[in-house]
Amino acid sequence: MDYTKSLDVALQRLHDEGRYRTFIDIERKNGQFPHATWRHPDGSERPVTVWCGNDYLGMGQHPIVVNAMHEAVDAAGAGSGGTRNISGTTVFHNRLESELADLHDKEAALLFTSAYIANDATLSTLPKLFPGLIIYSDALNHASMIEGIRRNGGAKRVFRHNDVAHLRELLEADDRDAPKVIAFESVYSMDGDFGPIEEICDLADEFGALTYLDEVHAVGMYGPRGGGIAERDGLMDRIDIINGTLAKAFGVMGGYIAASAKMCDAIRSYAPGFIFTTSLPPAVAAGAAASVRHLKTDHALREQHQTQAKILKYRLKGLGLPIIDHGSHIVPVIVGDPVHTKKLSDMLLEDHGIYVQPINFPTVPRGTERLRFTPSPVHGPDEMNKLVSALDTLWSHCALNRQELTG
Repeated sequence: MDYTKSLDVALQRLHDEGRYRTFIDIERKNGQFPHATWRHPDGSERPVTVWCGNDYLGMGQHPIVVNAMHEAVDAAGAGSGGTRNISGTTVFHNRLESELADLHDKEAALLFTSAYIANDATLSTLPKLFPGLIIYSDALNHASMIEGIRRNGGAKRVFRHNDVAHLRELLEADDRDAPKVIAFESVYSMDGDFGPIEEICDLADEFGALTYLDEVHAVGMYGPRGGGIAERDGLMDRIDIINGTLAKAFGVMGGYIAASAKMCDAIRSYAPGFIFTTSLPPAVAAGAAASVRHLKTDHALREQHQTQAKILKYRLKGLGLPIIDHGSHIVPVIVGDPVHTKKLSDMLLEDHGIYVQPINFPTVPRGTERLRFTPSPVHGPDEMNKLVSALDTLWSHCALNRQELTG
């Protein structure tokens, strides 16, 4: 077996399809985001504006967050020193879990090193707690949810994206007495559309199912206190398990679930992804807690974020660019070809100092390749003008199709 040749073939296939992913070396500067420095392959340093980050509100540079992390490093040092079970539970972790439980109006919360691990570990553990469990999963759920469901060894059903009628058909076809979980998202990150939370909760009540809601692209940004779409719509009490992240709107790192005290205790006790993982550094937990606490009351920042997204979408529509607009903060611009998407991304970076990554298969279906923009409160009028102008110029340069503004 020529292992090196096999690797060459696998990598070349990605290059041929225009799907090979490149990482650019950028240096974020505290207090200057979304501006950063790009360390170019030729050795030069160039200024860039980041338009594809998930630090949706700029909390990764907020003084309250940064100062809390500094204080925790001074108080506790760098690492946690172990798993949660072996010396890795500190006052910082407990405070953060309390903040998260309060945010979602749940009895408890459980921290993980990422929301990916939180999804994977929780969904793969549930069949151990409920023998015979059937999980019903939206077709466009996060890869972490799909992986957790795939690994759990239990029965699974996949319903068409946001298709409540199809979900009902699947529920009706199964044993009514079997334990069930419906797993879905509040905001789907590639199209920016919303899950039908209330309708799914109604079905869960009718068929005796638990509800598992991934809110990672909504926590901090929606709801009176940033509890997500379920809070915004007054539905948090109908969700049994909420998954969230600390790495997007909260600007730090980590993931969690919020649920009943017994549910969190059971996951804590049975999930290998929790039991055998070193806990988050105390400074990260402290920064995240400060961010969660602050965003519970910073309504203006949330409103400014939504305003920025609306402005960008309206301006791009005015140019006839094919954007998807479901009313969320995510702004996908459809290119429809992996090679063209990568070329546009490269030209925006090289010629205009604008950094936005191409989104290709398998993240999105073939033929829907796109540039995904995430405007934030720290993107000012100058940054917005430069982006719109650059996209207008490049769209014409590449002779891509435009559409008329409607609505």
